[in-house]
Amino acid sequence: MVSGGIGGVGLSLSSNDFELFGIPQQYHLDSNALDTTWKQLQKQVHPDQFSSQGAADKRLAMQWSVRVNEAYQRLKHPVRRAAYLCELRGVPVNAENNTSMPSAFLVQQMQWREELEDSVNANGIELLQHQVQEEKKKLLQQCEQALDQQGDTPLASQSVRALMFIERFEQDLDTRLERLDNLS
Repeated sequence: MVSGGIGGVGLSLSSNDFELFGIPQQYHLDSNALDTTWKQLQKQVHPDQFSSQGAADKRLAMQWSVRVNEAYQRLKHPVRRAAYLCELRGVPVNAENNTSMPSAFLVQQMQWREELEDSVNANGIELLQHQVQEEKKKLLQQCEQALDQQGDTPLASQSVRALMFIERFEQDLDTRLERLDNLS
């Protein structure tokens, strides 16, 4: 029965994602182990497992299923995982309210935007995508080091805000490439 937690382990719906998946509270994780644990948890809490139970158990199973899926999506996505760790460590990213960024990063963003505006073919946009992916890779490594080795959550939080900018820009690049493809 779901009411005692997952598989009788005693976890509650309010357990943090790392506790829920039984993994260390750190940025680096084994994605294969995460996938395997997600599948095991879903088997335990899937609402179909409780089809013969009462309405309360069915609702609780649905809550558990949603909770497990939300946690899985957050842990699987590197930027969302880093933001979540920052929040758990008392330094929420607050991207909506805190948009301060180092001036070098802001200048880089402006240059990328100008390059995107000036791009008239797919080759230019693909080159820009490569540059953006390299910067994203560096920032993800910075997050991992700040969170797992240095214990510098404020630095990780700043890196997450930069990564959020980059992910939005990647969407703009994809949209521009789609438009060019539709014109051909």
